[in-house]
Amino acid sequence: MADSAGIQQGSPAIGAAGSVPAAPGAGGTEGSGAAGGSARIAVKKAQLRSSPRPKKLEKLGVYSSCKAEGACKCNGWKSQNPPPTPPRTDQQSSTVNLQEPCRSCSHTLGDHVTHLENVSEEEMNRLLGIVLDVEYLYTCVHKEEDADTKQVYFSLFKLLRKSILQMGKPMLEAQESPPFEKPSIEQGVNNFVQYKFSHLPSKERQTIMELAKMFLNQINYWQLETPSQRRQRVPNDDAAGYKANYTRWLCYCNVPQFCDSLPRYETTQIFGRTLLRSVFTVMRKQLLEQARQEKDKLPPEKRTLILTHFPKFLSMLEEEVYSHSSPIWSQDFLAGASGGQIPIHTVISAPPVARPLYYSTSPVSVDPSTCGSVSPARKTASVLEPNPGGEKRKPSEPIPHEENKRPRVVGDIPMDLINEVMATITDPAAIPETSLLSAHSARDEAARLEERRGVIEFHVIGNSLNQKPNKRILMWLVGLQNVFSHQLPRMPKEYITRLVFDPKHKTLSLIKDGRVIGGICFRMFPSQGFTEIVFCAVTSNEQVKGYGTHLMNHLKEYHIKHEILNFLTYADEYAIGYFKKQGFSKDIKVPKAKYVGYIKDYEGATLMGCELNPSIPYTEFSVIIKKQKEIIKKLIERKQAQIRKVYPGLSCFKEGVRQIPIESIPGIRETGWKPVGKGKELKDPDQLYSTLKTILQHVKSHQNAWPFMEPVKKTEAPGYYQVIRFPMDLKTMSERLKSRYYTTRKLFMADMQRIFTNCREYNPPESEYYKCANLLEKFFYTKIKEAGLIEK
Repeated sequence: MADSAGIQQGSPAIGAAGSVPAAPGAGGTEGSGAAGGSARIAVKKAQLRSSPRPKKLEKLGVYSSCKAEGACKCNGWKSQNPPPTPPRTDQQSSTVNLQEPCRSCSHTLGDHVTHLENVSEEEMNRLLGIVLDVEYLYTCVHKEEDADTKQVYFSLFKLLRKSILQMGKPMLEAQESPPFEKPSIEQGVNNFVQYKFSHLPSKERQTIMELAKMFLNQINYWQLETPSQRRQRVPNDDAAGYKANYTRWLCYCNVPQFCDSLPRYETTQIFGRTLLRSVFTVMRKQLLEQARQEKDKLPPEKRTLILTHFPKFLSMLEEEVYSHSSPIWSQDFLAGASGGQIPIHTVISAPPVARPLYYSTSPVSVDPSTCGSVSPARKTASVLEPNPGGEKRKPSEPIPHEENKRPRVVGDIPMDLINEVMATITDPAAIPETSLLSAHSARDEAARLEERRGVIEFHVIGNSLNQKPNKRILMWLVGLQNVFSHQLPRMPKEYITRLVFDPKHKTLSLIKDGRVIGGICFRMFPSQGFTEIVFCAVTSNEQVKGYGTHLMNHLKEYHIKHEILNFLTYADEYAIGYFKKQGFSKDIKVPKAKYVGYIKDYEGATLMGCELNPSIPYTEFSVIIKKQKEIIKKLIERKQAQIRKVYPGLSCFKEGVRQIPIESIPGIRETGWKPVGKGKELKDPDQLYSTLKTILQHVKSHQNAWPFMEPVKKTEAPGYYQVIRFPMDLKTMSERLKSRYYTTRKLFMADMQRIFTNCREYNPPESEYYKCANLLEKFFYTKIKEAGLIEK
């Protein structure tokens, strides 16, 4: 805390030179003044504690109660209640000796320290430390202009005076004791790191952990704005709640940094989301401004970390701080897809307050204060790319699992073995150059690497009629309109312009070297549970680089954050292939009643849909799959190394044997081979008949069985029997079952499979019949498995 005139909406507590935060009443927030104030206190205490014992007694006598006979009620030379005007420094520090009379009771000062004659040196030094803290707070009370802060200083002043008189330890009396909210800021940030970045390689995880430590350290040094300043800046805020937290912060975090006789707590360990929300926006803004001013002073090895990664880290954390559904603030935060409780593992913690950590930061590409329509989800893109909001991730470092808390699955691989294998996988943090990518690389790998290096960025932008236009956003919108018009020549330019600049539409823009090279224009219908994709294009000279796939993956994550899990789009014949690769299909999951009347029907285009899975981190999905393949490969190599044994060759064929069972081959079972599931063949004909009859009845009663109930009529499908040589239908199967034709399950399954195969051979994939065949086939095999006729 400093003079109220010296702080504007909170302040960075670490200056350009890495100084310590401003001391209470120091009249400043940064620089050598703050550092000097803290250092002077420490030097004074060291000097006083090294003084001769008589000098120490003289100092303590001023603040101790009189022990002279006659029940003197004097509580010390220094009045417990300071006068409204502080005395001059030279008067305040005037020397005294134990023979002088007390100014309050006229007894000698020596009568005030008789109880200290046999006190140990350690206890004497402790009391002397409290004395200097009292004198420091005495000055703070008179210098402070803010009424709320002055009141807290005065209360602490009286508490310390009382501790000297009673020779006790200062204990703050409050209705609540630390921590004041769970989970704490430190735990929340720890959860954030696990939740968003556990999938990254170890080198990149280390970068994230360093950023998290920097952030926690900054909060521990942050100077909160006074309640009166906050009321002026945010008049509609919870003033009472902020004042309570401000008072706690002064008592437990700020003042104890300088008055070390008071119990000291880290801000990040005793406060939670409520305090973080009240300071985050201002704190982030001032940090970015500080970075703009000091970027030339940064050491080269810190420049990329601070100017590129830290702003993006703050943008992503901001979403979780202000999101109402973020899981990182749940006390039951789980990590791990299996749903089992994994013991909490502290990934990061704030550095000690005694060692300030120097850093600065830089602004994100788009300032949210001037671009109201820009979504924070896509402010920037880099190695810090987030995972989707709905997923709970595994911790970022190996965690010892408690097997009794984690349900075991048959064939499950022990986590110890997985961790051991993970350590042997070549660290993919050594990113290869884009031009040297393997031919088997994922489509979006090159784009992902460019994003990590800052070559490309992704921003969700849109026009707004309620806010002042932002020049950069408008330039990007014009660029998008040009890209769509050039790449989609069939679309009228007026129509493209109208939708791109329509405030109801947004566009995920792909920016390279400051210019737009692609984007996806879309309109969200939250009440209907879907989003319509209107335009999707990448400029021609930037195609075949994986940008289209990476664009769509970013769009999927953006929608998962906004809890919309379905895409719909009308694709022309040139776009169907692209959308299929992105997970779209002609099998629409959204009920027709949900989208009819909401989206425009394009003549000659095909309606396609995509259902999103909130558990998939789409922008990193191919990386995860690649890592899983590596793990499986290593596990196979280990297994092969364990069972590697040379068996003698098969000599039975020389003796005239033409065929042997596979399981009789020496060593075949040791490789992990198992007989292919043949299912259970029912030997009792009546039991087989009853089982097949039940299955057939279920199939015939299914809602998608109507096209297959009877043989196809030649009048309805001319030429059908020229294409389909072996027709089959459910009526014919019922007659065959009745005549006991199906003596084995294989005969029954072959006829049923023929129905589906014939349908798909004759009908186009987009037809209703084709879809019915797929759905009915899936249902049929579910029933076959339930009956135990094939292995599940």
